[in-house]
Amino acid sequence: MDSPVYNCFVDRDKMDAAIQDLGPKELSYTELQELKQLARQGYWAQSHALWGKVYQRLIRDIPCRTVMPDASVYSDIVGKIVGKHSSSYLPLPEFVDNTQVPSYCLNACGEGAVRKILLCIANQFPDISFCPALPAVVALLLHYSTDEVECFEKACRILACNDPGRRLIDQSFLAFESSCMTFGDLVNKYCQAAHKLMVAVSEDVLQVYADWQRWPFGELPLCYFARVFDVFLVEGYKVLYRVALAILKFFHKVRAGQPLESDSVKQDICTFVKDIAKTVSPEKLLEKAFAIRLFSRKEIQLLQMANEKALKQKGITVKQKSVSLSKRQFVHLAVHAENFRSEIVSVREMRDIWSWVPERFALCQPLLLFSSLQHGYSLARFYFQCEGHEPTLLLIKTTQKEVCGAYLSTDWSERNKFGGKLGFFGTGECFVFRLQPEVQRYEWVVIKHPELTKPPPLMAAEPTAPLSHSASSDPADRLSPFLAARHFNLPSKTESMFMAGGSDCLIVGGGGGQALYIDGDLNRGRTSHCDTFNNQPLCSENFLIAAVEAWGFQDPDTQ
Repeated sequence: MDSPVYNCFVDRDKMDAAIQDLGPKELSYTELQELKQLARQGYWAQSHALWGKVYQRLIRDIPCRTVMPDASVYSDIVGKIVGKHSSSYLPLPEFVDNTQVPSYCLNACGEGAVRKILLCIANQFPDISFCPALPAVVALLLHYSTDEVECFEKACRILACNDPGRRLIDQSFLAFESSCMTFGDLVNKYCQAAHKLMVAVSEDVLQVYADWQRWPFGELPLCYFARVFDVFLVEGYKVLYRVALAILKFFHKVRAGQPLESDSVKQDICTFVKDIAKTVSPEKLLEKAFAIRLFSRKEIQLLQMANEKALKQKGITVKQKSVSLSKRQFVHLAVHAENFRSEIVSVREMRDIWSWVPERFALCQPLLLFSSLQHGYSLARFYFQCEGHEPTLLLIKTTQKEVCGAYLSTDWSERNKFGGKLGFFGTGECFVFRLQPEVQRYEWVVIKHPELTKPPPLMAAEPTAPLSHSASSDPADRLSPFLAARHFNLPSKTESMFMAGGSDCLIVGGGGGQALYIDGDLNRGRTSHCDTFNNQPLCSENFLIAAVEAWGFQDPDTQ
């Protein structure tokens, strides 16, 4: 069998050791579904020649603007920018944010070529303001390109994708930052044990999640990253979330029970990813990634848009050089020990709850809206104090000193749309929990059991369309809510009975029972299993109320 032919930028010994080449294979162009399976299986992953051909074909099929930079453009830019300078000493574009060029199996000439290509891309794409993933992408593509120009053209085509329904590489700080928040939301829902560990050992948990793109783009060894990139080119951005979640799951499995320090957990994860071959194979990593039953692409896009909107409202659209991760208020900073006062929960317990809320609201600080000890035991007063605030946090303490509550995604004023009748509203971001005698959180049943819902046949057949940032002509310019029940083909309404309020009672969760029921005098309540949250009773099934509080989420800049 002939040895694989590498370009002049690849270190042959390193490449032979990193990825075994079993010779050429053929790949006729197939339907997307078959291509997905071949990418996941690594069909072309053991043939260097075929790998290069597949990349060429997949990237060529990315829809782009009509005119793309070519060999003559690259030659002109190199002559003007690089000149006679040594490529190994060329500065990297500012948009890579001090990200180092991963060498993988490149030789010194190859590493210099990556720097030249990045500078040429910066010249051709002046609108790119933040793209720390790009050095890894260019370095990978250079392994499988015949020369610098081909690598440059491939990278440009990925960056110039103009399909509004297809997201590839983040090119702005706003997109990158909102992706970090979205990843944090996904960890909170799909890796709860790992999230609990991160919250326990990290002063700033979002600082840990801010590295999530760095794990695949730069830290993974070449043979792992190339396999991930294969599937990414075929299936899109959602694959990156899957792989990063799988990495975190494996990290938690390996490191659970071992001491972790808050100042080293970020580096510990990076070290784990670099040495991942000691723990799991590329096949097992992808297997774990695709075993995670994530939200649909549409729902993740809605979540990303909601996070972007929250950042824009706070004026966080570019990186602040003097402040790490801009103006974020992290869990330990949002709940100030000296300012926080509650008759029901401690500062530590409130921080635990705050670690569960969506990332866009973890930017905020808790604001006491209602306290039965201050405002009286009146449901009408509860509504009056809470209306105009979205979301809210409900806390209940029983006379037996049990503590439970609910995160409620929607303004209580929505209850008025039912004409005085009791009607359910809210979204799948709602959850219920108990703190005493033990901590337990119950999320929307569909999150852990997505088999309960299937896309309607017409929706499944439709092509992916870009999502509007506003709902038709709604003057409030509101997003279509993330995890709105109407987005899901549910077997019955009992799986979407999130919250309801009338003059004589307040209900959270429904179907077969109620997660929480509180009477109009805020005196008595009951709790049981319900279909919406598939929960156990949150405290004694019938209880007397000692105290009720409602908390809102306040932007610290408005204080």
